[in-house]
Parts: sequence; structure tokens; C-alpha cells
Amino acid sequence: MSRILSLAIAAALAGQAHAATKPAAASALPRIDTTTTTQLPRTTVPLHYTVEVTPHAQDMNFDGVVSIDLAVVNPTKTITLNAIDMAFSQTSLKGAGGALTPQVSIDAANQTATFTFDKELKPGRYVLSTHYTGKIGTQAVGIFALDYDTKDGKKRALYTQFENSDARRFIPSWDEPNYKAVFDLSAVVPKDQMAVSNMPVKSSADAGNGMKRVTFGTSPKMSTYLLFFGLGDFDRRTTKAAGGTEIGVIAQKGMVSQADFALESGAKIINEYNDYFGVKYPLPKLDNIAAPGQSQFFSAMENWGAIFTFEYALLLDPKVSTEGNKIGVFTTDAHEMAHQWFGDLVTMRWWDDLWLNEGFASWMEGRTTAKLHPEWETAINMVFVREGAMGRDSVATTHPVVQHVETVEQASQAFDTITYSKGESVIHMLENYLGENAWRAGVRRYIKKHAYSNTVSDDFWNAMDEGSKMPIKDIAHDFTLQPGIPQIDVGSATCSNGKTTVQLTQGEFTRDRPDKTPLRWRVPVLAQVVGHPDSRTLVRDGKGSITLQGCGPVLVNAGQAGYYRTHYSADQFAAISKAFAQLKPIDQLGLMSDTWSLGTAGRQPIADYLELTRSINADSKPQVQQSFVGSLATINAYKKNDANRGAFQSYAVKRLRPMLDKLGWEQQASDSAAVKALRMTLIGTLGDMGDAATLAEARKRFATLQAGGAMTPEMRRTVLGMVGAKATPAEWDQLHAMAKSAPTPMVKSQMYSLLAGAEDQALTQKALDLALTDEPGATVSAGMIRGAAFDHPDMVFDWAMAHRGQIDKLVDASSLSRYYAGLGSSSFDPAMIGKIRAYAEKYLAPTSRRESETAIANIEYRIKVRREQLPAIDAWLAKNGG
Repeated sequence: MSRILSLAIAAALAGQAHAATKPAAASALPRIDTTTTTQLPRTTVPLHYTVEVTPHAQDMNFDGVVSIDLAVVNPTKTITLNAIDMAFSQTSLKGAGGALTPQVSIDAANQTATFTFDKELKPGRYVLSTHYTGKIGTQAVGIFALDYDTKDGKKRALYTQFENSDARRFIPSWDEPNYKAVFDLSAVVPKDQMAVSNMPVKSSADAGNGMKRVTFGTSPKMSTYLLFFGLGDFDRRTTKAAGGTEIGVIAQKGMVSQADFALESGAKIINEYNDYFGVKYPLPKLDNIAAPGQSQFFSAMENWGAIFTFEYALLLDPKVSTEGNKIGVFTTDAHEMAHQWFGDLVTMRWWDDLWLNEGFASWMEGRTTAKLHPEWETAINMVFVREGAMGRDSVATTHPVVQHVETVEQASQAFDTITYSKGESVIHMLENYLGENAWRAGVRRYIKKHAYSNTVSDDFWNAMDEGSKMPIKDIAHDFTLQPGIPQIDVGSATCSNGKTTVQLTQGEFTRDRPDKTPLRWRVPVLAQVVGHPDSRTLVRDGKGSITLQGCGPVLVNAGQAGYYRTHYSADQFAAISKAFAQLKPIDQLGLMSDTWSLGTAGRQPIADYLELTRSINADSKPQVQQSFVGSLATINAYKKNDANRGAFQSYAVKRLRPMLDKLGWEQQASDSAAVKALRMTLIGTLGDMGDAATLAEARKRFATLQAGGAMTPEMRRTVLGMVGAKATPAEWDQLHAMAKSAPTPMVKSQMYSLLAGAEDQALTQKALDLALTDEPGATVSAGMIRGAAFDHPDMVFDWAMAHRGQIDKLVDASSLSRYYAGLGSSSFDPAMIGKIRAYAEKYLAPTSRRESETAIANIEYRIKVRREQLPAIDAWLAKNGG
């Protein structure tokens, strides 16, 4: 059967399926929400898509036939929906008055197709049917192809990625989250390949010419961005969750066993979520599909019933995957599976409330990992999550968690640290304030009330406030509707009758606006006298006090659940510093983080941080050591090309070498995940500091690896990373040979990334030149270029501007507005500010320049830190034997 014939048959079948469609009474028509942002006319609503696609993978295009049950709600002569890179034919509209044939016009700039009719359409039910063609891309937007090498030669697989606004590249559709509909998808595909979608396969029939027609089950009502289609030489493994749901993993043939941990984890996670949400997962199956390559925008996507995940975030190769990779697989799975409820079952109305999806899934990921894998000690990582958010939230270009989005480009920019990490941190704080059981009850109320519908943030807060005497909604509004970070200043403390009363003042922490008038927040504060029980208060209107049991050093933000900076008066800081060793590790991390950030911002002497960390040693908690190592690495980066860098590096090596000596290079059976990670960080940082003994040992082990010697995945990753950073031309060539002969796409991607990490500029240039060839793979090259920019931002940015036309093809469209600014973001050169600004003004719409403006703000801040804080660090080192 020819392609044209198969499409004609599909269209006929679609027409038969809808022949009985009758106009509905006006009262039965769906209501259009006029309060939600839309880029489409408020005249029509889709109800049901019946679509068949025939991909032509080798030609990089596809054919489609779609019939859309829709409701005309307001009289109109046009139906406008979203479409990109599509051509239409054989279009008709069926309703009570018979069939109409429209004129079709395309608006590429607005990504729409408009079907115009000779007469006005009255309110009622209709079926719009059309044939169309579309394009298959090479980056992870819309429907795209990924090529990869196997022992049997090069293979090509197809996948889709629609968030935030790319379903319009696959189906002409109302491609906005508030336009939920039901989907019936079928595909004509090669007989020997596996097709996968959100629902299980309902039927598979011979379509002639070596093809088959695969029809999937009818989906639940859902947003367009959650639809998924995949096709390739795949294997699938399954297991059953306790509730009967089939959990599956899908990967390229020969690799599915590497997804066994993800499969096992998926069954445990869904059991946990069924209980937590109080609503059973509603689909019959949940697959997780692994794909080679990478994106500059995302690592996994929560398509309902068919999670898409790049291989590096799903597969575990026993030869190269570390314990950190294993944790990453679990957390990614936990995040995307949380979305099956928070995002898929209940979806935000518009991208303003994206954080309802991402902030909650991020929080749920952390909570679930800590509960199901306590041996990983991940609860302490909440401090690092908060610090990541505060780094972004403390500069002038920050934005509220709930942000107004008008365009597709703005929606793409909304996927940032504020949405994810600040959202997660605020949820963590509010759950801690309300209580775990009351919070869970609110979540269950929210999910049950809004299942299969769309919401705004206040729907969630209303569910939390129900039955609660605590002002959750008011606090939430303070932290989500305005940007920034509260700063709690800890003032005088008075001890009387075994109790301490502390005065608190609320300001605002910023890194680049020292004279800014502080905003006001209602701030939940948990504090204690060290060694005594916690007490809590709510700081309102900029001031408050708290009375604590006991007398002694005062710790504010005990447990570190609060989203605020804690700034102690000189006396209070001296007292808490002396008690540092008595603090829980999470509070040690919190105190270190606040002191470091306040010090680099000039709000507290930077020497206070160096004094505070004197007591950190090889016996400290691994995560505390990790944080300390990270701050020394940051200072080392600030001191690049600084005359006193050698003195600082001597001090750093003196502090870090005993830590590595105690751990040793060899992994022990008793090593925790945190210890394994610390060992890798210590070796890498000591090597970066130029420690001769560390570099010599790494090169020795590299020679062993080259000779076929065994090595743990952690050590392999560390040694290759260090050799890559310090590579000679001969070593770079050896790494290049290893990359070309890598046995799997995942290992290949890792190796090519290492080639871009060389400190030597000539080798960096070789990596950049290589990235513009086909050798690394279409989705790997952009990551190579970005990796090279970390150490060489000025060189790489200038080179990228000269090759922008080629690089644009290597970056997925969702990332373009932030990609080039990111290349220059680690620069210390004031000239880079003008370069990024010139790029943004020339190539980006004014509404799409937030990431460029943030990169500029951070460059300005780092220049300020280098100018104002490095002399104080040098003075401290000179005084203290650095």
C-alpha cells in the first residue's frame, strides 16, 4: 500500500468515526476561561484529537491526518490553532450544516494556522479534518531524530519533546496547557520497530510494504505538551507496582538491562506516591524511555504514562556509572513521576504558574529520595538547593516564583532556578511550618478537587488553608508573588530565668543593591539555644522577637528549612562560631552558607568565613567538607591571573591534603555516597590547584587505565576529568581516541565532554573545531562548547559569535535565548558585559533578554567581589600563615 493510499484510508476511517457528530446545545458547550492568558482567539475549544502519523525517518519528515472534535463557543468565521513548519491539504469542517471547505493561511511568526470559512460558524460541535505534513528535527523539540552508533552500525530513533510549546510541530493543535483534550493516536511504522506513546498499544495491523499500523489506547483528558510518540529499535522490560500499574523501561536494543535500577525504583516510587497523594495513578502503564544524546534545556520530561529521559539520567553502565549517577537516576525518576499527579493529572492553567509543576515535583523528589534511600543522606542537600535559588534570587534580574508569561520565548525562560529551586525551598519551609500531616492532607484535597483540570497557585493555597489556623496563603503570597530574599538580623539577646529572648529584624539580602529598600515578608523563624529545643515565631512587619529555652549561643533557622539569610550581630556571631562543632551538620552548612554569601556581598567581613571554617577537618561530615572545598575552589577561580594565587593555593592544599590522605584514593566497601563524592571532589580540586602529587598520581592511574587496568567508576571519572583539564597535546589525543572508540552513546557523550575541559587554549580550540563536525553527535556538540566556556568564556564567546549560524543548529530552540549569554557568564572581563548586551539587542526580543541580563549582573558582581574581597582574603592569609 502506498503512503498516499494509507493516508486516504486513515482519513476515511476518521470521517466514519465522527459521522454521527451532532451540534450540541449551547448550554452543553464548554466554557472558555477568559481570565487565563492565551495567544489564540477565545472562540473554539478542542475536545478530542484523532491523529495518525507516518514518519519518514530517513527523509526527516512525516505525514499526518487529524480529525479534531471541537466546540465553537462564540460565533466566528475562522478557526485558529497552533502549527509550525506544516503544510495542509484536504481540509474540511463537518457540522450540523454539512461539510465546509476553508481557506488555510499560515502565520509563521505567531506559529499559527488559520482556517477561514465563507460563512459564520454558529456555536456548536464540529469536526475539523485535515491532511498535513511536518518536519523531523535534529534537536529535542517537536518530533526529532537521534542517531547513535551500535555494533551493527548507525541507528536512528525518533522521539518527541513538546514542553513548553512544541506539540504544534507534531499536531496542529490548541497548544496551550489550559486546552485539555483527549487523544487517539496511531502511527504507520516499520514492522521491525517499536512504537510507544502515552497509552498501551491497543492494536497492531499489517499496513503493507513492510509497515504496520499501531493504534494506542485513548488517552485521558490532558494538555498537548504531555503527548508523546517514540519509534526505534527498542527493547522493553516491565514490572508490576503494588497497585497493578505496569511499570516499564524502554531503551535501545542491548541496553535495557542498564535501566533495571530505574525499573525497580519506579515501582517503589509509584507505590509511595499512590499513598501520599491519596489518588491512585490513573493510567494502565508508566514507561520511562531512554534516548541517547542530550539537551541544553532538560534531562527528562514527564509525558503522561511515557516519561522521556536521556540515557545519562536513566541508564547505569556498571563500568562507568558512579554512585552519584545512581542517585541521579532515582531523583530524576522521582521528579518525573511526581509530575504524573502534579502537572499531568492537575495542570497549571498557563505558564505563569509553572512552579506549581516544577517546584512541587522538585520538593517531592527530595522528600521521596530521603525517605526511600536514607543511606544516601540527601536531606542535608536541601541547603545546597536553597543556596542555588538564592544565588539567582539575590541579583536585580530576579523575578517572582509566580511570574507573568506572555510569549513562547518567555515560557522557555521560566524554566529556571527560581521556578525549580526557590519553589522547592518555599514548599519545604511551608510544610515545616504547617506540619507534615496537615500539609499532606492539603495536597490530597487539592489533587482530588482539581483532577483532570487546570489550576492557579491560589487553588493550591486554598487547599492548604482549609481547616488551618496558620496563615499559609498569606506567607505563600509573600514568598511567591514578590522576588527576593528576606534577611533576618539577629540582634541583642537577654537571658533571664533560664530563657533567652532574642530581637529579630527583617531586611532584604541582595548582592548588587546595597541601598535597596527592603520588601516585607511574613517569615516563619525556627530558632534554638544550641543544645536546647526549638521554638518558632512569625516575623511580621519587619521585626519580631523569640523566647528560647536555655541560655547560650543562639542558632536562628535551626534545621535550615527557612528561605532567608541569617545575619548575626558581631557578638552573636562570635558566640555561634565558638559552638560550631556542636551544631548538627545541616546547621553547620547553613551557617557556612550564610557567612560566605554575606561576606562576598560585603555585608559581613569575608574573614569571618575563613575563621569559621578553621575547625573543618578530615573528621567533619562529608557534606560539610564538600561545601568547604567548593568555597576554596570558588576563591581559586576568582584568583585566576591574580599575583597572589600561588599563596592561596598553598593554603588550600595544606587544608585539603589531610582530608584526602584520610580518605585515600582507594574506595572502601563502607564508603557512603557522600564519601565517594567527597573523594572525587578533593582529588579534582587538589589537581585544579596544581598539587604536584595529586596530578602525578592521576597520570599514573590514567596510564593504568590505558593499559586495560580496572578502576572504579568514581575513580575513572575523576582521573579522566583531571587528565582532561590538565591535558598535554598527547594526552588530549589519547582522550580523543577513547571518545571515538567509546562502546555506547552514553560513554561517548561523556568522553567528548572531557575533551572540551582542557585548560590549554590551543586544545580548547581543537575541541571547538571538533564540535562543529558530525563526529561528537548532533546533540553533544552544544554541551562541548558550553563546557569549554567555563574556563575560557571570553575566547569561546567570541568564537561562538563568529560561528553563530552553525551553532544555532546545534542548540534546541527552547535554549537559544539563554545559550550564548551562558557562554560568557563566567567571564571577569568588563568587556564581556558589552558583548552580551550587544548580542541580546541584536538577536533577542526585549521580552526574552532576562538570561542575558542575569549573566551581565553576575559578571558585574564577580568583578566587584574580585575587587573588594580578594584583598581581605589575602590579608587574612598573610596574617594566618597562608
